[in-house]
Amino acid sequence: MHIFGVDIGGSGIKGAPVDLDRGDLAEERFKVLTPHPATPDAVADGVKEVVGHFGWTGPVGITFPGVVTGGSTIRTAANVDKNWIDTDARALLSDRLGGLPVTVLNDADAAGVAEMQFGAGRDRRGTVILLTFGTGIGSALFCEGVLVPNTELGHLELHGHDAETRASTKVKDDNELTWEHWAHRVQKYLAHVEMLFSPELFIIGGGVSRKSAKFLPLIEGIKAEIVPAQLQNNAGIVGAAMRAAKEA
Repeated sequence: MHIFGVDIGGSGIKGAPVDLDRGDLAEERFKVLTPHPATPDAVADGVKEVVGHFGWTGPVGITFPGVVTGGSTIRTAANVDKNWIDTDARALLSDRLGGLPVTVLNDADAAGVAEMQFGAGRDRRGTVILLTFGTGIGSALFCEGVLVPNTELGHLELHGHDAETRASTKVKDDNELTWEHWAHRVQKYLAHVEMLFSPELFIIGGGVSRKSAKFLPLIEGIKAEIVPAQLQNNAGIVGAAMRAAKEA
């Protein structure tokens, strides 16, 4: 079964048809840059371009980098334009896609759902936390395999700062931090999250997951097991398609 997934991020909007039997992309993904400012209309145009690239005409699952309530209403917009707040994303995006059925969920929640079904969290019980490192830090919290949606742990206060302003991949790149320096910041963040939730497993996702060998061995003192996301930066696309299939 193939369903289309789109992952809206702070730097790019990417999507592809997903083979839900394999939990992988059915075709090579297509990506456009996230517009700046990332207003609702501008981002919706980007989503339309991605979906239109494949000539897709069925249900579409779409992630959003912020809190999504009721499968539609945007409540936070840390890394996109603030005009997204209180927007009915499902209605906006469905209209832009010519009335196609649309499902919307938090981006890290989508990645987490995919990793728990097809990736590093498969068959894992207890408390599992997926963290996506990119423009910001997204989070997905699972207890005995059940998602607790919209946790937004990237906005925990860490040493007087919003955690993602200290430990996101964007901060590493913008400040030209070495892997060692950045890993030390990530370690402090993980220690804080571990103190609050005592997970058995941390899954590290986002684009940086494909470079996990450069920084995961540098992280020390964390009791939980730490592993890279197996679906890497495609997890959000897969999870979005999974949610769309469930609602369809």
